[in-house]
Amino acid sequence: MDMQGKTVLITGASRGIGAETARIFAAAGANVGLAARSEGPISELAAEIGEQALAIPCDVADYASVEGAVQACVDRFGGLDVLIGNAGAIEPISHILRADPAGWGQVIDINLKGVFHGMRAALPVMRKARGGTIITISSGAAHSPIEAWSHYCSSKAAAAMLTECLHLEEGHNGIRAMGLSPGTVATQMQREIKKSGINPVSQLDWEVHIPPDWPAKALLWMCSEDADDYLGQEIALRDEGIRKRVGLV
Repeated sequence: MDMQGKTVLITGASRGIGAETARIFAAAGANVGLAARSEGPISELAAEIGEQALAIPCDVADYASVEGAVQACVDRFGGLDVLIGNAGAIEPISHILRADPAGWGQVIDINLKGVFHGMRAALPVMRKARGGTIITISSGAAHSPIEAWSHYCSSKAAAAMLTECLHLEEGHNGIRAMGLSPGTVATQMQREIKKSGINPVSQLDWEVHIPPDWPAKALLWMCSEDADDYLGQEIALRDEGIRKRVGLV
């Protein structure tokens, strides 16, 4: 897919799915805004990609920070065509009885409020341009309870509903809203899950996790007209039919 001249803002771009997504979109010709709290990794990634990448230190839990990231893309590249709400956290993994309230709330701030902040900041720019794509990274945990993941399951479920609300409110304004549930991906988050040893997901063999470039390629495909059948919905990369449409083997 040709993304020449398009601008994409990716939250959580310092590692894993976010970093691979930046590489995939840049290879397709897009300008990429790399947003993350970790300034060092996104600066290194921007240097790797070149002039079409912009490192933007950003805390998605803070609306002003996200609004500033959107404006940085507009100032540097002239607009914003795609927002990928990828920033997410799962630590501290804990049963509810022993959960630290502050840590539990911080995950909600990142996984749910961070998604809302991105949408709220991007919408004025996209509506002015009469179109845009907003994709939320979801999870199977949005639909099934998992032991010691109450914060993660709850925040992902709420973010999935938020994405459906966005489609309902803005689909007629040319805003393409969708979710992507990638399944288990070989990233640092999976290492954190493995280390916890609490639930069945932590017991999975590393070999069963898909590489991070798979969801990145799926996200690129979701920006194409071929994915319009799924507007307002959540796409599961575990679906073999979806993998075939994306071109994954």
